[in-house]
Amino acid sequence: MESKYTIRPLEFDNISTYPIESRKSKIHAGMFGKPMDGSENVLSFISKLPHILAADGLRTLIRTILYARNVHKPIIWGLGGHVIKVGLGPIIADLMDYGFVTGIAMNGSAAIHDFEVAYRGATSEEVEEQIGSGRFGMARETGEFMNAAINDAAPSQIGMGEALGGFINRNEPPFTYDALSILARAHARNVPVTVHVAIGTDIIHIHPNASGTHLGEATLRDFKLFCTMTKELHAGGVYLNVGSAVILPEVFLKAISVVRNLGFELEEFTTANLDFIQHYRPTQNVLKRPTQNSGQAIALTGHHEIMIPLIAAALKATVADK
Repeated sequence: MESKYTIRPLEFDNISTYPIESRKSKIHAGMFGKPMDGSENVLSFISKLPHILAADGLRTLIRTILYARNVHKPIIWGLGGHVIKVGLGPIIADLMDYGFVTGIAMNGSAAIHDFEVAYRGATSEEVEEQIGSGRFGMARETGEFMNAAINDAAPSQIGMGEALGGFINRNEPPFTYDALSILARAHARNVPVTVHVAIGTDIIHIHPNASGTHLGEATLRDFKLFCTMTKELHAGGVYLNVGSAVILPEVFLKAISVVRNLGFELEEFTTANLDFIQHYRPTQNVLKRPTQNSGQAIALTGHHEIMIPLIAAALKATVADK
C-alpha cells in the first residue's frame, strides 16, 4: 500500500559526516570511576567516584570547606527542620569541635526539633493523628520553655539562637539529651546560632506565652547577626543551605544585599544547596544570584541522612590524615 501523504521522508544520502577524532567530547575515559575493591576508607571511596557532575561537586565542596577552615574563613550551615529530624544534630555538632562549623542559621522548625531532642531525646509528632482533635503543636513544655527563653532574650540583648542554647545549658528543667543538641553545643563553644522565623509558621507561636514583640525582636537581632556572619564570607568562605526551601534562602539573599549595600566587599565565596529536591528559591537565592559575578555554587541532590555523614566523614578523615 502506498502512502496517502503528499510529502515524503527526507533522504539522508547526502548528509556530511566528520571523523570522531576531530570532535570535542565532554566525557572521556580519564573521568570514569574506578572499581571498588571493598577495602576503601571514605577518602579512597570518594577518590574513586567519577569526575563527573555531582561526584565532582562533592569533591569541590569538601575542598572548599577544608580551604575555608585552613584560612580561617567562615563555614556557615543553614539548617532546615528535616536535618534535625533525620538525626544529624550530633554529627553537625561534632563538626564544630573540628572547626568545620563556624556559624549556624536555623529556621524555626530546626530550632524546635533540636530543642525537643535536647529535652527528651525525641521529636516530630504525627500531624495526621493530632490535627483532627486540635492537639497538633500543643505539647506544653515545648511552647512554655522555648517562649520563656525567647521572652527573656530582648532584656538580655541577645538573639533567639543564643537564648535557646543558653536555656538548654542552664539545665533547668533537666535537658537529659543536651549532648545531641546543636543549640547546646554551639552555645557552649560560642559558635553563633541565628534563628529566623515567620510569625505563625511554628508550633510555639500558638501557645499562650508567645509574644509577637519578643519573637520579632529576637529574630530581627539574629538577622542582623547573620548579616555580620555573611559579611565575613568574602574571599574564601562557605555557606551551605541544607534542607530549607524558603525561609533561609530568602534570609540569605537579603543578608547579601545588606552587606553589599553597606559598602563591604563580598565576592569569591562558595555556596552550596543540599536537598533531595532542588527547589526554586535555594537555586536562585543561594546558588545563582549571590555568586553571579564571582565565586562558585554547588548543588548536591540526595538524602540528608546520607550526604551529610558522608561529607562529615571526608572532612574528618582529611584532618586525621594530616
